[in-house]
Amino acid sequence: MQLSRFTDLGLRAMMRLAVSRGAEERVTAKRIARQVDASEHYVAKAVTKLSDLGLVASQRGRAGGIFLTEAGRTATVGQIVRGLEGDSEVVECLGERPCPLVGACRLRRVLADAQQAFYEELDKYTLSDLVDQRTVELLHLTAAPAFLSHNE
Repeated sequence: MQLSRFTDLGLRAMMRLAVSRGAEERVTAKRIARQVDASEHYVAKAVTKLSDLGLVASQRGRAGGIFLTEAGRTATVGQIVRGLEGDSEVVECLGERPCPLVGACRLRRVLADAQQAFYEELDKYTLSDLVDQRTVELLHLTAAPAFLSHNE
């Protein structure tokens, strides 16, 4: 299964937020975009969706920025990907011209089972499994948050 660019950016934004140093660090969509080498517009759209899902929140103003919520800190990678990808099936059988095999085809069920197995595998991991001190170094941050010392 291939994830959309939107989901990729959402995951990278979550990973970036996971290594934030808390309230003393202002993290904006512009900063995330620069650090993960992506378009600010697309990062902002992904952050908006993550906010709608309750995984991130933002604070306006001079000291404002984007931060992970408790739900975002504890969500599995599978939950994040499901939220960003939506409930779409791997293959769409009913388009403009429905597939003539739709009534007897087993492919759709096989692909749905594979998609479920994919998500179940992703459910084994959280954001803290995706980031470590090297993530901090690659993002050129000066210090890692406390939880990383337990992960290495």
